[in-house]
Amino acid sequence: MVDLLEQGSNWLQAQRHLHASRTVTYQRGAETVDLQATIGKTVFEIDNGYGISEKTESRDFLIRTADLVLTGQQVLPQRGDRIRETQGATTFVYEVMAPGKEPHYRYSDPYRQTLRIHTKHIDTQGV
Repeated sequence: MVDLLEQGSNWLQAQRHLHASRTVTYQRGAETVDLQATIGKTVFEIDNGYGISEKTESRDFLIRTADLVLTGQQVLPQRGDRIRETQGATTFVYEVMAPGKEPHYRYSDPYRQTLRIHTKHIDTQGV
C-alpha cells in the first residue's frame, strides 16, 4: 500500500531543496563535502538550575540525510563538525553544537529524510 503522507513529505523536501537552499561546505577534520542547505533557527530555553531560564538561538542548517557523505560513507553530524557558509566575499563558520544537554541535530521529518543541524557562529573570514 502506498503511504501518501510519505510521498507528500518527499515532494515537499524536494521543493525545499530546489527552491529554498544554498550551497554550504560541511567539514569534519580534513574531510569536506559541498551540499545544499536551507537556513533556519531554533530558540532553546534552558533552565540554569537557579530558576532562571536563558534563551539561546541556534543557526540551523536543514540538509538531506543522504547528502551528508564523508570518505564515501553516509554519516550523521557530530559535535565539533563545522559548516562554512559564504555570502559575497565573507565566509561564516559555524560549529555543530547545541546548548546544555540538547541534541546537536534532529530529524526534521518522520521519515528521517532531512536533518536539522544546530550550530553556533564561531568565526567570520574574508574570502
